[in-house]
Amino acid sequence: MTHVENELASQPECWIRAAELASTHGDALPAAGERVAIVGCGTSYFMAQSAAVLREGSGQGETDAFAASEFPHTRAYDRVVALTRSGTTTEVLELLGRLRGRTRTTAVTADPRTPVMDSADDVVVLDFADERSVVQTRFATSALTLLRAHLGRHTDAAVADARTALETPLPEGLVDCGQFTFLGRGWTVGLANEAGLKMREASLAWTEAYPAMEYRHGPISITTRGTATWMLGEAPEGLAEQVQATGGQWVAGGLDPLAELVRAQRLAVAVAAARGLDPDRPRHLTRSVVLDAPVR
Repeated sequence: MTHVENELASQPECWIRAAELASTHGDALPAAGERVAIVGCGTSYFMAQSAAVLREGSGQGETDAFAASEFPHTRAYDRVVALTRSGTTTEVLELLGRLRGRTRTTAVTADPRTPVMDSADDVVVLDFADERSVVQTRFATSALTLLRAHLGRHTDAAVADARTALETPLPEGLVDCGQFTFLGRGWTVGLANEAGLKMREASLAWTEAYPAMEYRHGPISITTRGTATWMLGEAPEGLAEQVQATGGQWVAGGLDPLAELVRAQRLAVAVAAARGLDPDRPRHLTRSVVLDAPVR
């Protein structure tokens, strides 16, 4: 098995541990009523998108998500939460440095031996979810589980669904599709974005991601025989029938949306194998983006 296969298979146990940490690191995580921004790069940015919608939708306070390089320094926040598996990403470290002394910051990381430990005011370490792979799986979902549990939005059912996602065969014919579209609503839009990224990283697949209601506004035009449209979460009424009418394959997201992301991770690995690719060695990618000069 590849590193990424081993790591994605360990997610149910990682989620259990991440949820337990949420109850012991409450002071490091956003308090109700705080105005919060959640930032990250790549996969961590998409997890930030999901976490922000979950938090604001739970009535905990206004919450935004940004790529770390695009943080709006003209806005005022009570706390900025940075998701960074490696703890070394240039954009994240530079942002935390600029915020020091004027905005409280929290970093969620996998490696306690990296510069982020001294860059943030508070740190939550998910070292049990660290990865050898370039392609993120378990750290990303464990970080989101931590934040989800902190909001009271994580349940044992999500873990059970993750186990189902790992044990159940992928839909027949899905691996052979030539194009994949992932759809989400609300907090699952970020998950759809991440599912698309996993496919591109691991299998060089043609993938796109959209809010589900936006799919009818143009993107559905590419749907035909040999394409797949995968819904993470509850689908808008009538959308499945519209996709099926095009001849495209519809994949309904019947599991907890985070568990559906696990299924999409498995698909990325399966498509990579079918195409003779090694998902542990994605093209042009490294585990962390560390720039030689500061980002401006």
